[in-house]
Amino acid sequence: MPVRLDRSNPREDNGVNDPSVATQSAPRLEIPSFLDVLSALWSLAPSAFTLLLVIALALVLRRWLERSGTSSGHKMRNQLILLAVTGFGLVLVVLLLPIGDTLRGQVLSLIGLVLSAGIALSSTTFLGNMLAGIMLRAVRSFRMGDFISCGEHFGRVSERGLFHTEIQTEERNLTTLPNLYLVTHPVTTVRASGTVVAATVSLGYDVSRTRIEQLLLAAAKNTELDDPFVTVMDLGDFSVTYRISGLLTEVKSLITARSRLRSEVLDALHGGGVEIVSPTFMNTRPLADDRQFIPESASEPRKPAPEEAGAPEDILFDKAEEAEEAESLLAKVAGLAEQIETLQAQIKEAPEESRASLEKQLSQLESARDRQARKADEIRNREEAGD
Repeated sequence: MPVRLDRSNPREDNGVNDPSVATQSAPRLEIPSFLDVLSALWSLAPSAFTLLLVIALALVLRRWLERSGTSSGHKMRNQLILLAVTGFGLVLVVLLLPIGDTLRGQVLSLIGLVLSAGIALSSTTFLGNMLAGIMLRAVRSFRMGDFISCGEHFGRVSERGLFHTEIQTEERNLTTLPNLYLVTHPVTTVRASGTVVAATVSLGYDVSRTRIEQLLLAAAKNTELDDPFVTVMDLGDFSVTYRISGLLTEVKSLITARSRLRSEVLDALHGGGVEIVSPTFMNTRPLADDRQFIPESASEPRKPAPEEAGAPEDILFDKAEEAEEAESLLAKVAGLAEQIETLQAQIKEAPEESRASLEKQLSQLESARDRQARKADEIRNREEAGD
């Protein structure tokens, strides 16, 4: 007997033909409309506009601050201003995001946590160098263009920033020193009013002290040092150590003056018949009894002073020299600006018959200010091109 299948049995078809079951098992995908997308993008418009505005403001502000000055104080001020503007812009962008107050508070808390963790982890470097830079600026132990010595580093200051100080060494190289290093190590600054240049030489006991002092003083005078003096540094077992010193008022020629003093000492002693050799000096060659160890070139005419052929400092410390010149020009520009403001106030209150002469003075001051500012800009452009 054939078996008849009942297709209406719900156990047999498992609800395949049931429209309600089919609807529940296949959910519909809702595609957002164009208006929904546009609305979502529009809600982000304030944050995006604020972000672009902050970036543009930072770029414009950076350019303006760079044009306003290149001195160390200006650089430190510029970095602090840009850092504050960036932080304020970041917080403002977060506040304008289309999110709930709870989520916004969590994002701000996360930013604060990240900043706190970054400062805590880098407190010995980032924050330490920043505070050290502020301290160096407040103490004013050195300025742009000064010769400084810190540890094994010696050179002229060519740049001062919030986190580092750059010096130009005797090899014309640029060395970057963290401000924290300068604060934690003794810094020796050559005074701009003058410094003592010295040279040391060891001579035997067989030469009269008074004769040596006369020759050394003559060498210092040929070097054009002020108030030279000789000191006996040490009475050794085999020799006496002498030191000739003198005041150098033009500190920019420090390297040349040191070399020239040693050269003059060498020429003066050899010209005076004094041997610069150790008493234990030995030579196995047979020599005459009256043979002295003085180079024959000592009798030749003295060569022109190094300044006549161009001082080495002009090449060694070119960037430091330009940085010092730029700072001096900016100081002059600031002084001229104050004079211009004072003169403008006087013109407003002056009677009509005396305004013409005051306006002429004002025009001259403005021209002088513009010239100094252009020179400072040219120096800054050369520094940027050289870097």
